[in-house]
Amino acid sequence: MTTPSAATPSTPAAASATGPGPAPAPDGAPRGRGPLGPVGLVLAGGISVQFGGALAVMLIPRAGALGVVTLRLLVAAIVLLVVCRPRLRGHSRADWGTVIVFGVAMAAMNGLFYQSVARIPLGPAVTLEVLGPLALSVLASRRAVNLVWAALALAGVFLLGGGGFDSLDPLGVVFALGAGAMWAAYIVFSSRTGRRFPQADGLALAMAVGAVLFLPLGIAESGTKLLDPVTLALGAGVALLSSVLPYTLELLALRRLPAPTFAILMSLEPAIAAAAGFVILDQALSALQSAAIALVIAASMGAVRTQAGRRRTKALPGLPPGPRRPRSGKR
Repeated sequence: MTTPSAATPSTPAAASATGPGPAPAPDGAPRGRGPLGPVGLVLAGGISVQFGGALAVMLIPRAGALGVVTLRLLVAAIVLLVVCRPRLRGHSRADWGTVIVFGVAMAAMNGLFYQSVARIPLGPAVTLEVLGPLALSVLASRRAVNLVWAALALAGVFLLGGGGFDSLDPLGVVFALGAGAMWAAYIVFSSRTGRRFPQADGLALAMAVGAVLFLPLGIAESGTKLLDPVTLALGAGVALLSSVLPYTLELLALRRLPAPTFAILMSLEPAIAAAAGFVILDQALSALQSAAIALVIAASMGAVRTQAGRRRTKALPGLPPGPRRPRSGKR
């Protein structure tokens, strides 16, 4: 979960939904050197997100998908509100409208994603979900080469379903695609929120909106199960692994890493998710499903590279030209 700003991504195909990130250093700027290096920090953040998702799958039988989302959003909102201490006064009606829609998109994205992973393996779920940001990038770019990336992604989706989605729960597929659509909406409204609110104030408020919206749903599905100490501890673990820790690692990395490089690394999330599903959940993938994930990753990377080249001369329609990327409350 990032806190510095809910700024827009220059490469939405790879933006993840775990919080806005700070502006990375421009190309050619000093990157700095740490024990892991910026690339290592981004990969560690991605691993944390997806293993947090795997932990959430293990928690779903105890608290239900809606209960897990409620705990995740609630803990993340508390952490962000304590850290950011956003101002509640001095904002216009349009400001509040933007942050509320941002919170709704964030809550819907999380809810649909966890409904998906309750029905289909983590790797395919993330692969289908990433089609949302990929579609946003292809449509925004309007370049012929992006038809190639779109065709590659569709081929991956076809393989993922074994030619007809017989191997995957159809409802789980629908939920994953819905989560992808909400991810695209999240990217757009994260950008708008970042322009209206200083620092990560808008993100903290949007997270609180999402938590409040989901609280009745979580209570209705899980009731007193949400108060179980083990469930609370595991829910906090999901929030920390999927939000707080990735935010910290990405915050450090984005200060030293160009946005295109960062976005390409984030395109690896389906592969990391598949690995997390295999290691923690024993969710083995077939050769066709592995090939499908590889195709979607290639399509996402290609779209990112295309958009990165276009960014030098023209900003995305409706988005500011800065090289920033949102990340706020996802898996």
